[in-house]
Amino acid sequence: MVVALRGVLAAALAGSVFVQVVMVPLMAIDLKEADPDVAHLQIPFAVIMILVILTAQVTAVCVWRLVTMREETVFSHDAFRYVDIMIGAAAAAAAALAFALGIVLAPGDAVPRAWSCSSAGALVAAGIGLIELVLRTLLAQAISREAEAHELRAELDEVI
Repeated sequence: MVVALRGVLAAALAGSVFVQVVMVPLMAIDLKEADPDVAHLQIPFAVIMILVILTAQVTAVCVWRLVTMREETVFSHDAFRYVDIMIGAAAAAAAALAFALGIVLAPGDAVPRAWSCSSAGALVAAGIGLIELVLRTLLAQAISREAEAHELRAELDEVI
């Protein structure tokens, strides 16, 4: 399973880099050529999309790091660093970037559904952040239980 997950993460990272480097600039050029009324959105659109993809890449790298941790270190406080970074990336994508996309695209009639689309994207990213927060809480409980089990084993060894 770990090997399959690494393969999926590697493919996702490679694909996201391709989208950042090739597809987003092409979409920005298409935006400029499609309608002169929205040409001013070319740069903000490209920057926001690249940053949104960057938050997904940060999350993928953190998942990779968690997957490559040894079993005894996954349930330790070292894992919190990666989980916290993932929560921050989801929050950045939700609160800042999706909202900024809505602000940039909403004022004109050329992109009438931009606000609802970016709001939906913000809601999805916020939901992912909340799921990660719940998983962080479960990790903290697992670490606590592991420490408690270790203490009980030590006490049992002393009794025996």
